[in-house]
Amino acid sequence: MNAICLVIDRLHAGFLGSYGNAWVQTPQLDRLAAESFLFDQALIDSPRLESLYRSYWQGWHAIRRGSPPKDRASLPQRLGAAGVAGTLLTDEPAVARHPLATGFDELVEIDPPDHEELAKTIDQTHLARCFAQAIDWLEKAREPFLLWCHLSGLGGPWDAPREFRRAYVEEGDPPPRESAEVPCLRLPEDYDPDDLLAVTQAYAGQVSLLDACVGALLECLEETGGGETLLVLLSARGFPLGEHLRVGPCEEPLYGELVQVPWMMRFPDGLGAAARTQALVEPADLWATLLEWWQITGPPEVPTAKGLLPLVREEVASVRDRLFVVADGLQQAIRTPAWYLRESGGADEDTAGVELFAKPDDRWEVNDVSDRCREVVERLGEVFVQCERFLQTGQIGDLPPLEESLAIGVE
Repeated sequence: MNAICLVIDRLHAGFLGSYGNAWVQTPQLDRLAAESFLFDQALIDSPRLESLYRSYWQGWHAIRRGSPPKDRASLPQRLGAAGVAGTLLTDEPAVARHPLATGFDELVEIDPPDHEELAKTIDQTHLARCFAQAIDWLEKAREPFLLWCHLSGLGGPWDAPREFRRAYVEEGDPPPRESAEVPCLRLPEDYDPDDLLAVTQAYAGQVSLLDACVGALLECLEETGGGETLLVLLSARGFPLGEHLRVGPCEEPLYGELVQVPWMMRFPDGLGAAARTQALVEPADLWATLLEWWQITGPPEVPTAKGLLPLVREEVASVRDRLFVVADGLQQAIRTPAWYLRESGGADEDTAGVELFAKPDDRWEVNDVSDRCREVVERLGEVFVQCERFLQTGQIGDLPPLEESLAIGVE
């Protein structure tokens, strides 16, 4: 059995048809979604790649201080011991130089482009070059294998040919953005909507480019007989597009456009195809799920990481009742099926303080209800402190379930 984990950084879940978007045309990603099991409520545990990949490759949640025990083998090491060769293919130096990356048998590092400008054809784009290297590797691969591709994706140069972004320009719109540079800016309260529209059109064009690249990968798998290959597509982080006056990786406040990501799993036997779940899932779950899929067992694992195959098989409806997101010690958030509480310290008056949003209805955190639900804010704050204490001691499995008002909301 083989697996491909395709991690596309900065892919906004709200720009995929399978996650509700009706504006951007993504036929190949829609096809993949129709053949996959989808996780609608997947959140990262940290926007920092160092912490995120500790979760992906070691099942060690970002909230836990310190490092895992030295004898805690990484995912590629565990697979290697079971005879599964692991290859890491990436254009992101932070991932290539991650301490756990040494567990892979092979590193294929893709150089960044020499300059950033709009390409004339798809083949000239940086994203297409990355996918071409992955396809070339697959055509020569020896089984069984794990190919882990982390691509800068929508965080890399927006160099899709000009016609890709022009496809989203309607009559009366201003001219589309010409730059291939990835924007990173804070919008003023009175920003010009046309300026944001130009950025959004360029982003949509880049998503269309990604769609074409994914189509080429799917075609390769069909031609090379990928019948025994599990394909996972997810994002490392989303991309804010003005939802909270931020565009790109600007200050990275922990709102949904950054922390909620797409996650699809296409199983070789069609398991879970065209089905989806509202269960709360997080990066460490991928580590546990891959080990579970390959039937690799070992010493007792951290109970925060949950294998997701029971969800896919519809044996359970959920695997947890809370998730945590942290960033640089000043930001933290807790998500339950009913609520998202975001707390932030620091000098930034716009993002400091506490905000509460009702879930899942308020998908992108538009309506802060913290003033009207003070008791919920206080209780969730207590839950965060309690869970952090239990996580540090490894006793998270002993936590009691959430009370009803925190799990299903209040009238």
